[in-house]
Amino acid sequence: MSAPQILIIDDEEKLRSLLARIISLEGFEVQEAADIRSGQRKLQQADIDLVICDVKLPDGSGVDFTSRIKKEYPQTEIILLTAYGNIPDGIQAMKNGAFDYITKGDDQNKIIPLIHKAIEKASLARKVRSLEKRLGEQYSFSNILGRSKPIISAIAAAQRVAGTDTTVLLTGETGTGKEVFAQAIHQAGSRRHQEFVAVNCSAFSRELLENELFGHRAGAFTGATKDSKGIFEQANKGTVFLDEIGEMPLALQAKLLRVLETGEFLKVGDSKPTRVDVRIIAATNRDLPAEVQSGHFREDLYYRISVFQIHLPSLRERAADIEALGDHFLHYFSSKTNKKISGMSLSYLEALLRHAWKGNIRELKNVIERSVILTDSGPLLPGTLPPEFDHNALEKVVPGMNSAFDLTSAERLHIQKVLNYTQGNKTEAARLLNIALSTLYRKLEEYKIG
Repeated sequence: MSAPQILIIDDEEKLRSLLARIISLEGFEVQEAADIRSGQRKLQQADIDLVICDVKLPDGSGVDFTSRIKKEYPQTEIILLTAYGNIPDGIQAMKNGAFDYITKGDDQNKIIPLIHKAIEKASLARKVRSLEKRLGEQYSFSNILGRSKPIISAIAAAQRVAGTDTTVLLTGETGTGKEVFAQAIHQAGSRRHQEFVAVNCSAFSRELLENELFGHRAGAFTGATKDSKGIFEQANKGTVFLDEIGEMPLALQAKLLRVLETGEFLKVGDSKPTRVDVRIIAATNRDLPAEVQSGHFREDLYYRISVFQIHLPSLRERAADIEALGDHFLHYFSSKTNKKISGMSLSYLEALLRHAWKGNIRELKNVIERSVILTDSGPLLPGTLPPEFDHNALEKVVPGMNSAFDLTSAERLHIQKVLNYTQGNKTEAARLLNIALSTLYRKLEEYKIG
């Protein structure tokens, strides 16, 4: 790990050189500049952690320069030096973002500890920025795997709404990746540097969910010895993800509606409203219009949360993505268990493509993890699949095609994958396969592909 970089900007060469020698003895890398212009060049050329800058320089004021540095390099700290203490300058320097403002001639017992404190703050800021960057990459839209039309359409819609503060409703079966989409929308929006807080509305009783969402005042109930923040207050300026919102009790739906309409809510046991500024992303696997008709969900709340709906396709609707998703989970679990697994056998992949996937991506992930545990080396084989897979059917796919290395088996699998990609469009499939449509129909009948 490289030493922290410190830039000294001062037109008094002797003082600058002396200070540089003292600081370098502390293990820091030191650069020097005589004026603002050359200091600006140094900042552009190196990743500077701390600037020690004179207030009065030949080409400008260090106090004004502080504001420019913090705007362009927010993680860089600044200590200003002045020959004569000036309270107004000191106040303005701190307003402009300076770490501290000290008088030249102060002994080294003061400046060296101050430098260490400033470097510690700059280092922490860089770690936070690095973490935010990794989180942004982890939850970015580019990490959502898939090339099928339904998932590409869902990603495109999510990207369009991400830059707004519009409430989003994600619909789809359990296990289709609704929280992954919610995270990606948050990370692509203007609130990405603020909190993303998720809560599953089906995981709590009404009382516990109310407390979880809105918090309480001390004395609100037995055991409430102090004030407690709820998720909405915790995520102020950020995003709240309400998973399984269709499970929310009607009494709490009214409180949520108030948050959406006014940005206010009452904590449990409080009479004074709390104001928050949050973006809400909701998700459900229920048919909310049907829930409205049956009286289980408020119609006014439904219209407020469904301003922008995105349907996430089931794995059955995006079968063309099964191989890519399977490979992703295979590499993940192989790395986690330190196993060298060469991939999925053709018969194993064929079994994945025929499965119903009622649990969607979550089920696929669990299936691959199980197979990796049961495989020591080589490719994944059908025998490692769970009991719910029809193992007898796996051995009797098409007569004469039991071997994963059989050429006809490979051709059948390839045709099936292309059909999945084209969503069953045979004309498009024939074009991609570069064969006549009549040839494709003949092969579909020969390989018993429905």
